[in-house]
Amino acid sequence: MKKDKKNLLYKIRHSLAHLLATAVLYFDPNAKFGIGPVIENGFYYDILFSKKIDENFLPKLEEKIKELIQKNIKFEKQKISIDKAVKLFKKLNQPFKIELLKDLKKYGTTDYNEIIEIKSKKKKPKKLNEVTLYKSDIFIDLCEGGHVKKSSEIPIDGFKLIKLAGAYWRGDEKNPMLTRIYGLAFLSKDELENYIKKQEEAQKRDHRKLGEELKLFTTNENIGAGLILWLPKGGIIRQIIQDFLIETYKKNNYQLVFTPHIAKKKLFEISGHLSFYKENMYSPINIEGEEYYLKPMNCPFHLMIYKSWPKSYKDLPIRYAELGTVYRYERSGTLSGLTRVRGFTQDDGHILCREDQLEEEILNCVNLVKYVLEKFGFKNFAVDLSIWDPTKKKDYLGTTKNWNFAINALKKAVEKVGWEYKIMKGEAAFYGPKIDIKVKDVLDREWQISTIQLDFNLPHRFNITYIDKDGKEKYPFMIHRALLGSLERFFGLLIEYYGGDFPLWLAPVQIVILPIKESNLNYANKVKNELNKFRVELWEADETLSKRILNAEKEKIPYMIIVGDKEEKDNTISVRKHKEGDLGNMEISKFIEIIEKEL
Repeated sequence: MKKDKKNLLYKIRHSLAHLLATAVLYFDPNAKFGIGPVIENGFYYDILFSKKIDENFLPKLEEKIKELIQKNIKFEKQKISIDKAVKLFKKLNQPFKIELLKDLKKYGTTDYNEIIEIKSKKKKPKKLNEVTLYKSDIFIDLCEGGHVKKSSEIPIDGFKLIKLAGAYWRGDEKNPMLTRIYGLAFLSKDELENYIKKQEEAQKRDHRKLGEELKLFTTNENIGAGLILWLPKGGIIRQIIQDFLIETYKKNNYQLVFTPHIAKKKLFEISGHLSFYKENMYSPINIEGEEYYLKPMNCPFHLMIYKSWPKSYKDLPIRYAELGTVYRYERSGTLSGLTRVRGFTQDDGHILCREDQLEEEILNCVNLVKYVLEKFGFKNFAVDLSIWDPTKKKDYLGTTKNWNFAINALKKAVEKVGWEYKIMKGEAAFYGPKIDIKVKDVLDREWQISTIQLDFNLPHRFNITYIDKDGKEKYPFMIHRALLGSLERFFGLLIEYYGGDFPLWLAPVQIVILPIKESNLNYANKVKNELNKFRVELWEADETLSKRILNAEKEKIPYMIIVGDKEEKDNTISVRKHKEGDLGNMEISKFIEIIEKEL
């Protein structure tokens, strides 16, 4: 989207948030207002209502907003002192705005994280004496701006209020629960309708819904939130993915390793996780008077494997790979299906190499990512290249030479495979640059999957060295690489990408055999035995044929084989394909040819 268009859309969405609040005041003059920011594809406002509302209230609000747009309301800007603003909002009986103003006066910000830094004296508060207010009709808001001048600039049919949700004031469960009203907003009716259609399609493809319908995975409150149970059909797909990955690792000269799920506190002190990552780790487990932790990452274990015996320059590169399960404490409010969980398996790889090998190793990683993602059907790739900010060298580990060398190696690799990339200056971790590979799904949504990360930190923290040609110890370069990220998140993406309609090689059940009558069961079993190298189920004639065909379609099974008296007599089968219908009558050998060709 062009910059001018993007800026206009931002102003429209921001202005609609204010008009939403204005409309609310006409229905509930005692409503208390929180915040109303612009978000991706729209806006929301958090409100404490004095009366009960539900989804039926949204159409009334929408009509009122349209009425306000037609009144051609001005968005009037005013700068006043914080003290005057507090008096004004006291008069308007708006306690949440008063709270924000007090924070602005004391800390120069309303951002909780910044306030914490200021309180801990890591940051100095900004001096702020004035604030900006915007008036739209009967509503006055504390706001920095970015509005249209008049409401007539807002497309009257380009927005829609879509849902209500609960939201604690400032995200703190100790604070009052407000009602969040979400709205969509675009530059035209067509853009709005197109987005709504895509969202409807996204709901149909929602991996949480399909996971339940297709019996792929589940969770259980007795096990715990964010901990996934892979059901048999999901387990089949997981095993196919794992087998493919392990075969790919071996072909690319990775050494498979396996590591424990827990380790002593000391390991995570050395790695730095207990200093920088503790809030995302589970509480310690006391074993024989010593503290152990569930592992949040596999890399410290791989480095301890490296340290098991001395290494020479001739031993490098060393490539370790593991499908390693890790555990991270995610807040319950952030958990979502397979895409945000607390226990997950990463397809982790760690490469330790010499400087003269780095460029080739990164290119190998990028080519491997491309090969694996294309195997699963992904074609559109985009890359974020996160680099350092050389004007803030104190914020980073490693020398300028190392950073420039590593960044150029990442750039060259991405350019060689022909991917577009975006430079993200200052977005690198303090310990090295990285590339994040994103794919687009059928709904044009971007998913960040694969990562290739350089690390100047851990080899030093763990004193990982090798003996070079000159007999001196040197630190190797370290690459963290994940081809699919976590198996759970990737499986969630696969479900949505295919809408549960997996390609034949991934389908948990590839063929279902449907005997027309009970008397055809023996022949159906004979057919099943001839197809036993595929994943086949036989559904007996305990329901009508049409019902079983419908169920097979719902379960998205790629092929149905129907056998009756005619097929039994001719030693043939009648074949149906999911979504395509009848393929006709054929010999079993012909069908096997079709399947093998597709596979």
